[in-house]
Amino acid sequence: MHNSLRLEGSCHCGAAHFSLMSETPVPYMRCYCSVCRKTAGGGGYAINIMGLAGTMAVSGQEHLRVYSARLDKSGGTSPARRHFCGLCGSALWISDPRWPEWVYPFASAIDTPLPVPSGRVRMMENHAPDWCAAGAAREDTHFPEYPSESIHDWHERQGLLEKG
Repeated sequence: MHNSLRLEGSCHCGAAHFSLMSETPVPYMRCYCSVCRKTAGGGGYAINIMGLAGTMAVSGQEHLRVYSARLDKSGGTSPARRHFCGLCGSALWISDPRWPEWVYPFASAIDTPLPVPSGRVRMMENHAPDWCAAGAAREDTHFPEYPSESIHDWHERQGLLEKG
């Protein structure tokens, strides 16, 4: 079981830093959607940690930029806000007004040592290009689109949440 963990993160150039508390700090999920791949680089792997928005502190805010992704099917814009460093381009966290109590930091931006997941979830595999080899890791749990289980539910099922 993991207690709440204070996460500290930063961009590559060091212009922006942030910290927040997380009850769900295990980076277990990899997303292969085009937005995660193109804005975060590599195979994506964006939203897999959740933090408490009310505990977030940010320095270097003047260097931050926000991107709201275009949605493929509707042509509209996602309400989710992807925060990144305007100087070096590092993806830092996602916030979403639909869930104002949460912030979703990118595991790649976290400087605090993170717990190693006991297993991984790969989602949005229908959107993965061939070079990602999304389905190659047979021991992982695979979803062609979004999983039915939330970040909180995954941590709870794994026995990683504090009993309160």
